[in-house]
This record gives sequence, C-alpha cells and structure tokens, in this order.
Amino acid sequence: MKGWTIVPLESASQIDEVVAIEEASFTNPWTRDMYLAELENRGVSYCFLARDEEGATVGFCSFWRVLDELHINNLAVLPDRRRTGAASALLAHILGEGAKLGARRATLEVRRSNESARRLYERFGFTVAGVRRGYYTKPTEDALVLWRESLT
Repeated sequence: MKGWTIVPLESASQIDEVVAIEEASFTNPWTRDMYLAELENRGVSYCFLARDEEGATVGFCSFWRVLDELHINNLAVLPDRRRTGAASALLAHILGEGAKLGARRATLEVRRSNESARRLYERFGFTVAGVRRGYYTKPTEDALVLWRESLT
C-alpha cells in the first residue's frame, strides 16, 4: 500500500483541488462556494486531503461533527487513483479525527448502485440503517443510509 499523507483543508487556495476531484467523481458536485462556506464553518465542518508521495492531492473527505455524531458528506478519489488505498486512508483518518472531536458514531449516504463505496464502508463497520428514496439526482437513485455505531 502506498504511503498517503492526510492533511486538513486549511485555506481557500486548496479548494480548487477538492472541486476538481468533486467534478471528476460526482454527477451533482458541490461548488467552490459550498466549500468556501464549509471552510468558514470551523468547529462543525472539516475536510481532509489525501496526498501522494509527490504531494499531489488525489482525494478528499469532508464531514460535519454534530454533537456526538460524525456525518460524512463526501469522500472521493481521482478516477485514475482509485483502488490504491487512498479512500481507506482517508476514511480511517477521519473516523479517528471524529473520535478525537467527541463523535461516538458516524453516518453517511451512498448511492445504492455504488458497490465499491459500499464495500469500503462495510469494511469499516458501517451497516445499512435505512433508505432515502430518490435522494440522488443525475440520475435519480435511492441512497442507502449507513451507520457505524462506535468510533472507538
């Protein structure tokens, strides 16, 4: 497995890297303005970047910590860098960060058809707790609501 460096998103100058990964990964990506708002909401909103050995950003994970819960908003890796361990490194890191911040459990939504993401989350102890019908657009699809009950 490659040696990934996981670093926090700390400035607006890093947002373009996140947006490029968003646009390469999602049919309805978050915008630069949405990430700027997230950056300004410190204490609730967090984003971490995965960098390779050369320092290039290849993935990111954004989440909110609300009371004792961690809500994972987006986790994405550049298409040509997937299946290299970057997503696992990000997920392990943010679950640890969430626990340090006082979160005791974590949740997220995932497209029903996204088998690779579902397998990743299952490896990290997430289980299906419900379905949000028609949650996603472009194309319209159900979301599976996943929970992990313990971060420790």
